[in-house]
Amino acid sequence: MKKNVTIKAFAALFILTLIWGYNWVVMKTAVQYAGPFQFAALRTFSGAIILFIIMAFTKRPLAVKEFPTMLVLGLLQTIGFTGLIIWAVASGGAGKTAVLSYTMPFWVMLFAWPLLGEKVQGWQWLAVVSALFGVVLIFDPLHIKADGFSMFLALCSGIFWAISAIISKQLHKREPYLDLLNITAWPMLLGSIPLVIYALLMDAPPIQWTNVFIGAVLFNVILSGVVAWLLWLYALQRLNAGVASMASMLAPVIGVLAAWLQLNEVPSRQELVGMVLIALALVIISTISIRKHVQIDATQGQE
Repeated sequence: MKKNVTIKAFAALFILTLIWGYNWVVMKTAVQYAGPFQFAALRTFSGAIILFIIMAFTKRPLAVKEFPTMLVLGLLQTIGFTGLIIWAVASGGAGKTAVLSYTMPFWVMLFAWPLLGEKVQGWQWLAVVSALFGVVLIFDPLHIKADGFSMFLALCSGIFWAISAIISKQLHKREPYLDLLNITAWPMLLGSIPLVIYALLMDAPPIQWTNVFIGAVLFNVILSGVVAWLLWLYALQRLNAGVASMASMLAPVIGVLAAWLQLNEVPSRQELVGMVLIALALVIISTISIRKHVQIDATQGQE
């Protein structure tokens, strides 16, 4: 029975990574029919509404708690992460955006030192060096390319994602019993409101409501948003958090391959080496995380 549950959890993770990985191509397609902020507003506001409907249907708590923290998380996750990655995809390559935004675990490790007192030690330094070299190779600062601004936005999105992850971790320590859907829906809603206002006020061409664009919006709101989130929760409840996080790192790999095949975004040899170095850093970080969880579980079992 336990083996079947584990297989189902890994199957959920695999479907999740396919959805998140291919969504980079879907987002790149969507911004051909709408401005990045128009699309970001549609994606986040609609996703928040659906999450609230799910909470009401499942009779989960709807009231907002820790409002200041929810607002900060909304600004970081919805505007700082989602808004920036869509802007980055609109102005650059989907594959490189995927890789640079997924440097998030690397930034979490660095920021956790001053903010959480978790020092970088041992093999973590190899991850630091590997990730930094990878970023430098992709950016190629001596020969800045036309998509340099896009890559900067993607890197910033990973940094904002990391800061929000640390704040979420602090929130969980302070209020461990907050409902997960509730603390996902409220930041998404609060962060989407400025995006909606900006999208309505900004001077941009009208959205082209083609079948392709509608499909892209539905993919982002339903599949990449609600379905992927439910799959993530399902897997996280049945697998070690480190294992689940490591498996989700396949998403940027799928994003690069999908952009290569469908959008003809062929990485240069130098960019490929940079991507491999970043992937190596993420594997090291995830492996260390798995070992820590195993040690904690073993200690708790002895007690």
